[in-house]
Amino acid sequence: MHHGTQAGRAARPRAAFAMHDGLQHSLFDADAMAELTRLFDIDVSQSIHDFDATDPKQLDSLDVLITGWGAPRIDSPELERMPGLRAIFHAAGTVKAHLAPAVWDRDVLVTTAAAANAYPVAEYTLAMILLAGKDVIPIIRDYRMTADVDVVAGYPGMGNYRRTIGIIGASTVGRLVIDLLEPFDFEVLLYDPVIDSTDPLLARVRHVGLDELFAQSSIVSIHAPLLAETRGMVGAPELALLPDGATLINTARAAIVDQDALAVAVRDGRVRAILDVTDPEPLPIDDPLRASDAVLLTPHIAGALGNELLRLGMSALREAELFVAGQPPAFPVHKSDLIAMA
Repeated sequence: MHHGTQAGRAARPRAAFAMHDGLQHSLFDADAMAELTRLFDIDVSQSIHDFDATDPKQLDSLDVLITGWGAPRIDSPELERMPGLRAIFHAAGTVKAHLAPAVWDRDVLVTTAAAANAYPVAEYTLAMILLAGKDVIPIIRDYRMTADVDVVAGYPGMGNYRRTIGIIGASTVGRLVIDLLEPFDFEVLLYDPVIDSTDPLLARVRHVGLDELFAQSSIVSIHAPLLAETRGMVGAPELALLPDGATLINTARAAIVDQDALAVAVRDGRVRAILDVTDPEPLPIDDPLRASDAVLLTPHIAGALGNELLRLGMSALREAELFVAGQPPAFPVHKSDLIAMA
């Protein structure tokens, strides 16, 4: 892997990608790859996807891993093979799937691109809130059936002026959605049971209980992590509180919503749903949610995809630059963060 001199080895930490084969070329463009090569002794054409199949000498000399989707699990046995590992820069969101607590016990620096991944999710959510406010889901259905849709008589409550939006969770994405809602004429309600009472976000929203949020919001968007406390948090009682014609948006985790209860509420014509996540994923072709004209289903596209992956790469590259410069990371992940991580 190393082709430089002894001085070059000392000057540049040794690094490797650990992710799906070829993913690094979607995360890092030519300029970013050149910068990584300047910072590290790294073979940008290779990626580790199985530690058992990797040259032990390469692992033994590694200082840095740049991980992404498809990264192999790193626990105590893997750490034993990488005694010099000092940092893991994750070019994606959650690190729960591939990093065991032992990583932090070894004092390995871990960073995440979760904040960069939040942008497309928040953009998607904003778009769906605005479309839901204009009653686009039922209008598409009606306009498909007849050319003569009486929008004025048929949709007297449509529009995005002074609409009440409920946000569940002051997460990275939830906060960014609130930022994006700022220019519009919305009242924003927030439910987050663990937000600090001194958080400046509370000056820009109305902090309410879950029941009040559902009773007063015509559009509710979920941005909470999946925890024991949030699993099934949105069920039949909460959905029953929604005003008729309200829309539920979920780009977070499917299991936060009782999907069977949602299917009933949708079937009864009371509630519309915009779902980027389902359980299972994808839904079976014969699932009633697929057949409903009141549901807009997308196959987990809200997060970074396509050209948006470059934003994740830039986030990881920035962390690498800070590391080499001896500066603190921009988005570190601490062991205690794992509990609330999505």
